[in-house]
This record gives sequence, structure tokens and C-alpha cells, in this order.
Amino acid sequence: MNDLQVSTKVTTTSDILGAIASFVCLVHCLLTPVLFIAHTHAHDHHESGPIWWGVIDYLFLVISFVAISFSARKTSLKWMPYALYLSWTLLAGYILVEKFHLLHLAHEWIYLPAISLVFLHLYNRRHCNC
Repeated sequence: MNDLQVSTKVTTTSDILGAIASFVCLVHCLLTPVLFIAHTHAHDHHESGPIWWGVIDYLFLVISFVAISFSARKTSLKWMPYALYLSWTLLAGYILVEKFHLLHLAHEWIYLPAISLVFLHLYNRRHCNC
């Protein structure tokens, strides 16, 4: 395998990993309100949920950052690194603002950067001439 084949395989793998991580993050964000509403009604008190559920947010951020760093280094699309890092920054910023209760933001806003990361990774995988 030559260097070009290895580079293309790494970019393709990082884009697949990034798209999957972003999609699972999106599902996690969609399920969180539903699960905690059901949990609150079932137990008749308010909790923020189990600690491990909140740790998953950080795990998704780390995985997606690693995938973005590989994809951004190897892409042939000049604008792609900026778009990937901007989407990740918006996602990370929203999660941190929510975790530390810095501002009250609508929960629906988190879907935009998560969906854009899925789209960008898939687009990069398809159109990158690495």
C-alpha cells in the first residue's frame, strides 16, 4: 500500500467514525429529554440524570474531535477544515453552556451542529480527492 492509499483510508475511516459519532450524539441529544421526562414522572422528583449519561457528551466530543483532526488534515477541500472545526466548536460550546448553566438556550439548537457534522463528514468522504 502506498502513501496515497494509506492517506485516503485514514481520511475515509475518520470521516466514517466522525459521521457515526455525530449521529449517535444526535440520537443521544434527541433521547435525553424524553428519558428524563419519563424518569422524572416515574420517580416523582427532579434529577439531572445519572452521571454516566452526562459523561457521554464529553466522550462524543473527544471522539468527534479526533475524527475531525484526521479528516481536516487530509481533505482536499480547502473550506472543509473550517466547516468541521466551526461545527465542532458550536457543539462543544452548546454542551459546555448547558452543563455549567451559563445561559438558557433552547435544546433544539444542539441539533444544528450535530447534523452539520454528520453531513460534513459524509460530504468530505464522498468528495475528497485525498
